[in-house]
Formats: sequence, C-alpha cells, structure tokens
Amino acid sequence: MAGAVLLTVLIASLDETYESVQENDGLARVDQPLLDWMFGHRSPGLDGVVSFFTDIGGTTVLPILVTLVVAGLAWWWRSWTPIVLMAVAAAGSIAMTEAGKDLAGRARPPQAHAVPPYETSPSFPSGHTLNSTVIAIVLAYLVLLHVKSRTGRVVTVSLLALYAVAMGLSRVYLGHHWFTDVVAGFIAGTAWAIVVILAHRLLLRVQQRRAQRSRTGSSG
Repeated sequence: MAGAVLLTVLIASLDETYESVQENDGLARVDQPLLDWMFGHRSPGLDGVVSFFTDIGGTTVLPILVTLVVAGLAWWWRSWTPIVLMAVAAAGSIAMTEAGKDLAGRARPPQAHAVPPYETSPSFPSGHTLNSTVIAIVLAYLVLLHVKSRTGRVVTVSLLALYAVAMGLSRVYLGHHWFTDVVAGFIAGTAWAIVVILAHRLLLRVQQRRAQRSRTGSSG
C-alpha cells in the first residue's frame, strides 16, 4: 500500500516537473541561475575530478561495474535474483530515458556553459541520473534482503544514495544538463525502481502461498 502511494506521488511529481519545463515556470526557473552558479565555481582541477566521476555513470563503465557486482552477489547468494532484477531494472531505465528524451526534445545547456566533451542528445531527463538512481535503489534493496546488521544496512543505503545524488549534481556542474533534467531523472528512476521492487515482492508472496498450499496438500 505504501509503495503504491509513493509511486502515485512520484508520477504526479514527474508530471509537474515536465510541465514546468514545457512552460518554463515553476521549478524550471532555477535552471539558469543554478547553472550560472555552478559555472562560477568551476576550476580545472575540480572539472577533471567531476568529469572522471560522471564517466562512471556513462554507457561504458557503469554497465561493466554493475554486471560485476550483480554477478558477484548472484554467486555469493547462489541465486539468480540479483541478475534478473538488475536486468529488468536496467532495461526499463534505458527505455524510459530514451522515451523521455524523444517526448521532451529539450535542448541541453549552451556549450559555452559546458565542460567538454559535449553531448548532443536531448537533455530531459538526465540519463546518467535516472540510470544511477535505478541501479542504486535496486542494489540497496538486494543488499537489504541479505544484510541484517543495522550498521551494514545504514552504510549501504547511505553510500548508494550519496552516489546517485552526486551523479545528478555532477551533470549540472558540468553544464551537461539543466537542474530539472536531473530532478526528473531522480523521480523517474525512483518510480521505476519501486515498480521493480513491488513486482519482486509480489512474486515472492505468490511463491510463498504456492509453497504453503503444496505443503498443506501433501500433509492432507
């Protein structure tokens, strides 16, 4: 129930963000001022560090890292669940990113305000942010299924949340996205991750009920 309510709120928030971008009002009004502020606080050294970090969330490095992590979890837990869940989550994330970009067709910030290499695909939503958010939430969920210590759970969630937030902000800092692109990425990524998790929880419940019926039938 709580998951469904949260999902409804997220969808409404995403719609509101999209409308603000289309009408250039609401949250979209902070896009240019925030980009200007980021531009004024750049330095060659920091630009290099942030560029290196944002490359981790790209289409080359991130898939490799995630594949290694989920393969390791699958081997450790002797379960295909990490691989299947992450494959579904990643496929949906990529599809949502492409669909959102095609729908909005929003131009990226001017290259004069961006750190090279420049990107030319539509800006809304931020694919780096959306994909990183989905991966972070699903990884956190997978770990929480097996890690029982309070410290381990808090550390896992905190680090993955920090990673997703930092990835989104790095896109604004580099001038590759507007702030509302990143906000949309956070919202859409969270919503899709919740759908994946709810589907998994439903599947587990169905399997448990079948197992109970099987045991009841065999005992009868």
